[in-house]
Amino acid sequence: MDNQSKRMLDRIDFVLVETSHPGNIGSSARAMKTMGLKNLSLVAPKVFPSTEAEALASGATDLLQNARVVQSVEEAVAAADWVVGTSSRARAVSMPTLDVREAAHQMADHFAANHGEIAILFGPERTGLTNHCLDRCHQLITIPTSESYASLNLAAAVQIVAYELRLAFNGTNIVAESSQYPLATAAEMDGYYQHLEQALVEFDFLDRSNPKLLMRRLRRLYNRAKPDQREINILRGILTAAQSHKNNKKNNT
Repeated sequence: MDNQSKRMLDRIDFVLVETSHPGNIGSSARAMKTMGLKNLSLVAPKVFPSTEAEALASGATDLLQNARVVQSVEEAVAAADWVVGTSSRARAVSMPTLDVREAAHQMADHFAANHGEIAILFGPERTGLTNHCLDRCHQLITIPTSESYASLNLAAAVQIVAYELRLAFNGTNIVAESSQYPLATAAEMDGYYQHLEQALVEFDFLDRSNPKLLMRRLRRLYNRAKPDQREINILRGILTAAQSHKNNKKNNT
């Protein structure tokens, strides 16, 4: 693998959410390191640090020592401009979904456009990612499994995704294109969603006591569009102008 491809892999963060068993953290670190990935984030792990995690890391203890431990998914993905979730369950609100091989090649294309960082979310062993986590995702990854037995261990899922990423990047001649405006980060998108929800309440379009799926559907819509930072600034400017106009009209009556 050439140095450019290695640098691209260094911009991918594997995020394990509320992992129950510390051994799975260690095994995941080992799976990542064998494929040349090193960025590991842990969201509210049940037990960490752990001697069991270190034992199962088997030579990848440096990933555990450098792992970033945070308490929320929002904090874990704040710097990423593309967030990908792993899920095998059907959801009430549909999302763009690719199998892991297609997704890995799409990530290579993402970096070819000179974008920033990618975060890949893996949910708790028993339940998988919640809808709250998936609301932060631009798309889902699925791993094709047997229809009669689809249960996949967390570390095994990490290994498969890491392998497909290495396969997609290995030997690929990635030519970065200039991008004048980088994509909005997850933190910038969260700020926009808060602003949007506040404005929709002020405009009597959204009832906070009965929001149903409106904000979730709007999140999915914007995640599909992948707006850049300039576009988000424009959208927030429109909301601010509309709010100001409504307040001025109210004060003059």
